[in-house]
Amino acid sequence: MKGPSNKRGFAVRPTTPDDWVRAPEATPKLPDPYTARLTIDVTPVLRGRIKITAFERGLTVAEMLRALLEREYGDAGGAP
Repeated sequence: MKGPSNKRGFAVRPTTPDDWVRAPEATPKLPDPYTARLTIDVTPVLRGRIKITAFERGLTVAEMLRALLEREYGDAGGAP
């Protein structure tokens, strides 16, 4: 019989108890406590263009679309 293999497996276990404990994941901060989810259907091409534009602006798609909707339909702007 051979001894234990020196090959590393898929994941390496932490070596100390402190390494086992991780800081909790930061939860994303929603802009308003009274939010609602909105689902729309778009073509794959349009979805791709939206994602690229958001990336180029350094925003998430959700942040970019929230700002767009706020500009168009927010309290201060847009048609009544």
